[in-house]
This record gives sequence, structure tokens and C-alpha cells, in this order.
Amino acid sequence: MTYIGRRALLAGAAGVIAAVTAGPGAAAAPRGSAGIPARATAAEFRGMWIASVVNVDWPSRSGLSAAKQRAELLKFLDTAVARRLNAVVLQVRPAADAFWPSRLEPWSQWLTGEQGVDPGWDPLGTAVAEAHARGLELHAWFNPYRVANHTDIDRLVPEHPARNQGWTVEYGGRLYYNPGVPEVRRFVQDAMLDAVARYPVDAVHWDDYFYPYPVDGEYFDDDDAYEQYGGSFASRAAWRRDNIDTLVREMSERLRTVRPAARFGISPFGIWRNADRDPLGSPTQGLGTYDDLYADSRKWVKEGWIDYVVPQAYWHIGHPTADYSALVPWWSRTVAGTDVDLYIGEALYRCDEDSPTAAWRDPGELSKHLRFARGYPEVRGHVYFSAKHVAADPNGAMARVVADHYGSAVPPR
Repeated sequence: MTYIGRRALLAGAAGVIAAVTAGPGAAAAPRGSAGIPARATAAEFRGMWIASVVNVDWPSRSGLSAAKQRAELLKFLDTAVARRLNAVVLQVRPAADAFWPSRLEPWSQWLTGEQGVDPGWDPLGTAVAEAHARGLELHAWFNPYRVANHTDIDRLVPEHPARNQGWTVEYGGRLYYNPGVPEVRRFVQDAMLDAVARYPVDAVHWDDYFYPYPVDGEYFDDDDAYEQYGGSFASRAAWRRDNIDTLVREMSERLRTVRPAARFGISPFGIWRNADRDPLGSPTQGLGTYDDLYADSRKWVKEGWIDYVVPQAYWHIGHPTADYSALVPWWSRTVAGTDVDLYIGEALYRCDEDSPTAAWRDPGELSKHLRFARGYPEVRGHVYFSAKHVAADPNGAMARVVADHYGSAVPPR
């Protein structure tokens, strides 16, 4: 189960819970009353995530030649077409770095093995052009606050913005930008919008990392920022949630100015709050984004700050504390009456013939997910983690999904 540990780096507690409970400048589009693109009568969304942090999916390892990196990328795009998908979600800013020639941040170490070294080509520019040539949408996936998977700031390139005093917090053996510093919030938006302004991406996509997932015995030391900026809030938790709300709202507003036709989507951890804590919550028991990550994902939907939401519903049907068949109805009710599209994040990576959980050994488990979700008209598609599993399909779960549900290719939204 080594890969679940690596997935935990991306989806935090979803990976941890899975491991534990198995033994996380185009023309403007028409916009609805909430200020986001009006829902169209379009084909379902069929996407896959391509993760680059620690070379989870692509490039397969750091230091490959530009030609090999490009070939691997194109093979994944061809895989998406072969599986009758219509979108890829490509991670292009995994850790305060860039998969394009950014004017604000260094080249990613996951390309060459050394931060700041030019890989000799433009991965994001190539990805956008080649995806569109294949009839695929390209959603550019950014991580707002992760800086490094270590705490040694001297390992960052000398010109790295994270060296600014007071901008970072060490937590759980990693380095993060401090969401409570307004200059940080503006900078991370600028860094992402640098890519959006340059390339005709179809969407900006964020994952589930805002404030970091809790680590036992660790303290996220934002005392100075809270003392300076948090005085008007009832609690530190309320201030932290407002910091993330402000990031989401401001990014939504700025994206509409920089590239009006691009959509804004977020894939939060699957549980917002548990019903035993909040009557508006889901019938689940587990970590929740509202209380543990200070990310009020339900509010972003209700306020119309995002165009789509992809909850990471990385549990099987019948899970004792986070049942897929309880989460899908909850999210369907949450988006009902809004202009926010709901896609469900699917744990293809868990489909393993050697899984200790019987449901995940069944090649038909994900097909059952899609069949169940079809009973909820608010569900408009699915996204699979991750690309190398879409390609390799070790227990045939993806092939079953295609055979049962994707009888023909559909154009992008």
C-alpha cells in the first residue's frame, strides 16, 4: 500500500483514512445570477488528475530529457482519449514552483531534479495545445500554499519568494505559505494568474490543501499573523476560515477579469462537516474541511464563487463512517439550486486486487458508483485519481467503467 502513502501527500486525510479504514483571454461565457457560467445542456464531465508532485504520475521521474517528458505527457493525453474522457486536470504548480516559464516562481524540481533549472521546453504550453488538439479540456491544477516537503528554507533557490520574512510556517516536517498574511494571499494569486494570462486554459483547479491537514503533536504557528490581522474575529478558527474564503472569492473575481471564459473548480476533501456536529452536515464520521482545514467548501458553492466542485468521495459504497452512498446525496443537495456543477472525485487508485477491503477488490466497484450517482441529476460527471491508474488499470475497474458507462466519446463541456 505504498502508493496510498504517496497519495496522502496530495489528498491529505483522504489517503490516511483510506489506509486506516482499509485494515482523500477568450470571450466571456454566459453567466448566471450567481456570477458564474450558466449550466449548459452538455455531455457529462469525464476527467482524470495528472499529479506531478513527487512524480506521482508525470514525469515518471525527475531529470528525464525534454523529449521523454513530452512523450510521457502525450501518452497520458492519448490515454484520456482512449478511455473516452474529455478533460485532464494537470498539476502545474505543485509546491510554489512552476511547470511553465513563470515570471514569479522557479521551475519545478519535479521536472529536472533541481529547483529553478529550465527543463528546455514549456510543459504547460505544450499540454494546453496538445490537449485541445485531441478535443480535451485542460484544467490547470495549482496548489496555493504548499512550499516544500521539507523545512529547510536554504534549500530553496536564492530568489524564491518564500524567503520573505514572515511568509512561511513550518508544520509537520513541511513548509507552507501562511494564509493569514495578506501579502501572501495576493502573491499566490498573482503566481497562478501568471499562467492563466499566458495560456488558454479551460479552468483553474485547486485541490484539498488550504491550511494543512492536522498532525498530532504539531502546532501551526500563525500567532504573529493572528495578532496583527485577527482581532475582529470571534476565534482563530473563524479568522482562518475567513482567510481561505477571501482567497477563493478574490481568485474567482480576478479570474473573471484575466480570462473570463476559464472556469474555477475546487476538489475538497469529501466531508464538509459531520451531522453530529452540524445539522447541515453529512451523515458521516471523520475529519471535516470546515473544522480541520478551515475550508468552508459548502459556502463556496452557496456563494457561487466557484464554477464546479469535485468532492473527493474516496470511500466505497457501504463504508461504515464515510459511505459513498451518503456523500453523493449530500453534495447533490448542496449544489441544488445553484449554478455550480458537481463532479465526483473517484478513488481509482484504491481499486486493487490485493486490497484488504473487499469492495475495492471488486472491479465493478467504481461502475457501481457511477450507476448510483446517475440517480442524482445534480451529478454531472466524475474525475479519476490518477492518470497512471487510468492507464495501467491494474484490476480492470477503469475498463469496466468505460464498458458500462462510456459507450461513446463525448465532446468537452
